[in-house]
Amino acid sequence: MKTAVPWSEIDTVLLDMDGTLLDLHFDNHFWLTHVPKTYATKHGISIEQANQELDERIHSYQGKLEWYCLDFWTRELDIDIALLKQDVQHLIAIRPGAEAFLKALSESQKRAVLVTNAHQGSLQLKLANTHIDQYLDLVLCSHDFGLPKEDRTFWDALQNTEKFDPSRTLFIDDSESVLDSASDYGIRYLRSIVQPDSKKPHRTKHNYPAILEFSDLLPIY
Repeated sequence: MKTAVPWSEIDTVLLDMDGTLLDLHFDNHFWLTHVPKTYATKHGISIEQANQELDERIHSYQGKLEWYCLDFWTRELDIDIALLKQDVQHLIAIRPGAEAFLKALSESQKRAVLVTNAHQGSLQLKLANTHIDQYLDLVLCSHDFGLPKEDRTFWDALQNTEKFDPSRTLFIDDSESVLDSASDYGIRYLRSIVQPDSKKPHRTKHNYPAILEFSDLLPIY
C-alpha cells in the first residue's frame, strides 16, 4: 500500500512506538490476557469476572496519561505491572520493515525522533529488546511532559524541547485520536498504520493515509 511521501519537503520525522514501530500484539496480549489472568489468580475470581472489572476500570482512563502509566496501574491493581511485563517480553517485536526504514532514516539528512505515550518502564524494556534507539536522534516520552499525545497542548510542550517546523514534519502513529491532535497542531504530513497488531485483521477505515509496512515509505531521498 504505497502512500507517497514528498521527502524533499520533510526535515523531521516523529515516530510513535507501540503499534507503529513495534507490534501492538505484545501490549494487547499483556493487558487483555496476562494481566486479567494474574488479577483473577490474585483475587480468586474467574477470568470472565476479572476481565469485566479490569475493562471498566482501565477504559475509564482511555486517552489520559494514567492509561499509559505503569506506576498508576501498579497502585490501582496492587500488581507490579513493570515486573509482570518481563514475563512476556519475548513477544516484543519490531513491525515489518520498521528496522530497515529506521536505518534508511538514520542515513538520511532527516531528524528522527521517537515520541511515545509509553511509560518509561515500558519504554526501557522495549528498547532493551529491540535496540531501535540506535537509529534515532532522540527518544521522548509523554510522561516527561505530564501530557499524553492526545492532548493538543502536548505539542506545544514538545516544541519547547524539540524545535521542529510542523509544515516540514512527518508524524506516524497508529492512533487516530493522536493523529487528530497532531493535525490540530498543524503537523502537515500524517500517516496511520493498517495493522498495528500482527494477530488482528487489517483496519479498513482510516482518516489519514495508512501504511501496511514501512517499505511503503522507501526510498528516502
